[in-house]
Amino acid sequence: MARLTDEIVDEIHAVRLRHAASFDNDMNRILDDLAASQQSRVAQGWALVQFADTSSEHPGASLQRTRFAQRSGGMVPSA
Repeated sequence: MARLTDEIVDEIHAVRLRHAASFDNDMNRILDDLAASQQSRVAQGWALVQFADTSSEHPGASLQRTRFAQRSGGMVPSA
């Protein structure tokens, strides 16, 4: 089976690999660098996007909403 390629995704992977290699693939150093980069951007005035907390939702909740939407013609009740 032929591999589908996407130049943008390939470039993202290449950047990620170069970034990881610059820290000898040490996950702690990589995460420290990402946290410092995030703090720097926030200090510069960039907005930090926060996602909704779904940790209290049981694991199958989103799947059940999807199933309900398919049966009801796309009308999904809000969580």
